[in-house]
Amino acid sequence: MARDRDLEEIVRQRLSGLPRLEEKPMFGGLAFMMNGNLLCCTGTEGLLVRLGKGNDGWALAVPGIEPLYSGVRPMVGWVRAGASVHPDPDMRERLIAAAIQFVDGLPAK
Repeated sequence: MARDRDLEEIVRQRLSGLPRLEEKPMFGGLAFMMNGNLLCCTGTEGLLVRLGKGNDGWALAVPGIEPLYSGVRPMVGWVRAGASVHPDPDMRERLIAAAIQFVDGLPAK
């Protein structure tokens, strides 16, 4: 996944002020980590968001949001919001807010 600098900046602005926020190049895109836990990633293939196991059903019901796969293996609790979805500020906010809520409940690393 190549980098999408515009999407990176949008996500960076939204996440500013979160505790222990880090950015790391990962998967060919840019990963955002909160308290040492992976929160979301940006790239030309879309916005990858960590919603947690069992918390992704609502997102997968939205056209343009798909499960994330590592090869042929699904990454449970992760979704990919493609180019038809992530530019929508309301949907992007809903996805990011849900990711923050999930990751905030994880132990810090």
